[in-house]
Amino acid sequence: MLIKENQVKAKRVSEKPIIVPIKEHAWEAKATFNPGAIYLADKVHLVYRAMSEDNTSVFGYAVSNDGIHIDYRYTEPMYLPREPFEQKLTPSGHSGCEDPRLTKIGDKIYMLYTALGGKSPPRVALTWIKEKDLLDQKWHWSKPVLITPPGIDDKDACIFPEKIAGKYFIIHRSGNDIDGAFSETLDFDGQTWIEEFGWIAPREGMWDSRKVGTAAPPIKTERGWILFYHGVSEKDKTYRVGVVLLDLTDPTKIIARLDEPILEPEAAYEKEGEVPNVVFPCGTVVIGKKLFMYYGGADKVVGVATIGIEELLKDLEARI
Repeated sequence: MLIKENQVKAKRVSEKPIIVPIKEHAWEAKATFNPGAIYLADKVHLVYRAMSEDNTSVFGYAVSNDGIHIDYRYTEPMYLPREPFEQKLTPSGHSGCEDPRLTKIGDKIYMLYTALGGKSPPRVALTWIKEKDLLDQKWHWSKPVLITPPGIDDKDACIFPEKIAGKYFIIHRSGNDIDGAFSETLDFDGQTWIEEFGWIAPREGMWDSRKVGTAAPPIKTERGWILFYHGVSEKDKTYRVGVVLLDLTDPTKIIARLDEPILEPEAAYEKEGEVPNVVFPCGTVVIGKKLFMYYGGADKVVGVATIGIEELLKDLEARI
């Protein structure tokens, strides 16, 4: 197979992580990572996964004025496990709310996340908050509801920012593939599950040969939707970041896919942590002509990298 080298790579804009654990805060003493991101009122709002020493995951909240430096950080969790399906069932086992991804639709901010109790496979949960409440830091989140079936390991989920052919498009990972699902509504009853179809698969012999999963909700451009994803190789357990370009009107069609990752663990905080050699984005925003990517480093801290939209599109279109 002929591998075509990328012309562009994502660039770290900070030598150090932008969010790190705070030992004095029990709820985020062990790890702060895998942040969802959304651009509202000229600021980047980050909802990051925080872990206590007993491996309970909750969500913290931070704000950046320039997309790089943290200007405000809420001192308490902004989202806690509330439902039976996300309560700890095994002492010191992993449980709670993991890896949030945010999408604005109308005046609501929808959040999909991985809900985990510890004795059954993780599932995707959906909740939402009014945009005004988020900006006012009034955490009036809707009652979370599961949208994927029981008994199946399902995570890495987000909602497409726009309806496709009149339906909502939900992206998630079941098994080792990125799957898609169309839904007439986002008002789930906790008894009806999304029906998936296989979509983006690992590639044999490449850096993403073992498994792939959605990074963040896609970014719309005039030439197609840019979708970032994480991939793992059969040769190692390293998490890297790749990109696909989706058709503008029918995003189930993949126009192009880069052969090489645009980001891989290089910094010390990406190589050493709770899980070594991991870069794991859950949020991207556009500021000017750049994409800002927010990611977890080694399941321990939050990093940020940028990439030019035009340069990335040219690289992708060279694969068409």
